[in-house]
Amino acid sequence: MRLLERMRKEWFMIGIVLAIAGAKLKPSIGVNGGPLKPEITVSYIAVATIFFNSGLSLKTEELTSALVHIRLHLFIQIFTLAFFPATIWLFLQLLSITPINEWLLKGLQTVGCMPPPVSSAVILTKAVGGNEVSHGADFI
Repeated sequence: MRLLERMRKEWFMIGIVLAIAGAKLKPSIGVNGGPLKPEITVSYIAVATIFFNSGLSLKTEELTSALVHIRLHLFIQIFTLAFFPATIWLFLQLLSITPINEWLLKGLQTVGCMPPPVSSAVILTKAVGGNEVSHGADFI
């Protein structure tokens, strides 16, 4: 009985592991042009479904109270979209004088300037019981 309870609690992580294992066993299902059509389903349908589902579960009171925290939202936006990329840029300036491959540095620069994926942030916040109202609003 304890195993079943644990599986119910960790359903999201179990689903991720199963999805990865399935992709490893049969990668042809998820390739572009394959049966799942990820070029359409992932890019449009999955993202829209995540936001729609998340929006349905929001309480109006929580949403309005989260909108009041403008200074917090501004701090998160500035930290994510300005401070962190600037820090990565400074770090890359230091690394550029080392013998590290320039393409590795370009890849690090690209990843360092990208905000975290909104869809996974919303899902993971909800999975751990976090406040997705204030967390999700920071990425819109």
